[in-house]
Amino acid sequence: MSDSPHIMAGVYIHIPFCRQPCHYCNFHFMASTRDKDAYLLALHREMELQRTFFDRHQHHIAPSGIQTLYIGGGTPSVLSAGELSEVFQAFDRNFSLEGIREVTLETNPDDLNPKKLKELRNLPVNRLSIGVQSFWPDDLQYMNRAHSPSRAWKSIQEAREAGFENISVDLIYGTPGLTDENWENNLHRVAMDGIPHISAYALTVEPRTPLAYLIRKGKAKTVSEEQSARQFGMMKDVLEAYGYRHYEVSNFSFPGKESGHNIAYWTGQPYLGLGSSAHSFIPGKRFWNISSVSQYIAAISQGLVPAEEETLDLSQIVNEYIMTSLRTVWGCDLKYIDHLGGAKYLGSLKKRAEIHLRRGVLFWKDDHILVLGKKGLFFADGIAADLFVE
Repeated sequence: MSDSPHIMAGVYIHIPFCRQPCHYCNFHFMASTRDKDAYLLALHREMELQRTFFDRHQHHIAPSGIQTLYIGGGTPSVLSAGELSEVFQAFDRNFSLEGIREVTLETNPDDLNPKKLKELRNLPVNRLSIGVQSFWPDDLQYMNRAHSPSRAWKSIQEAREAGFENISVDLIYGTPGLTDENWENNLHRVAMDGIPHISAYALTVEPRTPLAYLIRKGKAKTVSEEQSARQFGMMKDVLEAYGYRHYEVSNFSFPGKESGHNIAYWTGQPYLGLGSSAHSFIPGKRFWNISSVSQYIAAISQGLVPAEEETLDLSQIVNEYIMTSLRTVWGCDLKYIDHLGGAKYLGSLKKRAEIHLRRGVLFWKDDHILVLGKKGLFFADGIAADLFVE
């Protein structure tokens, strides 16, 4: 973990509105913007209520200690530049934008055009995440995406012309109609264009999503893990050949262009989540806001943050570290587990690791760090679960 960028704290803001639902999505969202104004007012109020969050939980960081701000969803780009500007002003009043080095805004291609991008460029946003998913019409149709392949490509070029240099593009592989050739074409397209950061996810069929329903009814083809694993391997080979660093299972970047905000999640740094369904974390404690937008608005209007919390015991803290660290290029550092107070777990952890070390999917680095090899990365979560302590 020594060469990972150090983050003191991050803040995540959830905007739950979307123009249309993607079939695979299991995040909390609304396909209507009916409650948008009331929600944004509640969000501003929650910032006031949570301005002392880090102090209240004995995690004393200076305002400048918040180094990343991430606005996700839903689709934050459905908000106007004026509405986003008000979100930033409220944040600045309660936390301060000074010292924040990375401000990411998630966007969809269908929300972007030269005028909107110029307006976004005048906001504190310095990193744009664009949800492309694919440049093939069949894939976009299968996922129920609102944009066309040409719109996706155009949005990237327009973002560059507007002056955004730090751009991340989301791609999805493993969709039933995506041939290996078309997947490779997607990868070459973004890599040849020199996009600094690529997030690529295997399509998974989550319960209670439209996609799960359509597959159950025989109206959509099912997903093949074999195809996903093969396309994962292709992605690693292609992107590394272009000079990308595979720094987390689903994330590739040029050196220095990693997502600082997400690295904070994977390395156990504290973060605050604002908005409905947003999660927060302080070492040893986890919090999550209520998902229902109407209940969130109602609670905040009464001056209450509608959050539940869980205090983690030592085994949960260690298991969470194993799960997140193994997904990264920095690996799972047994000295850090010792530092957490988990020395009693090290013997059994090493023993459990043996089978994966023998299979050649797990390796030792510097005698005390476990890292996944190429064959193990696609199965990171399963291997991590095998290593969990009790």
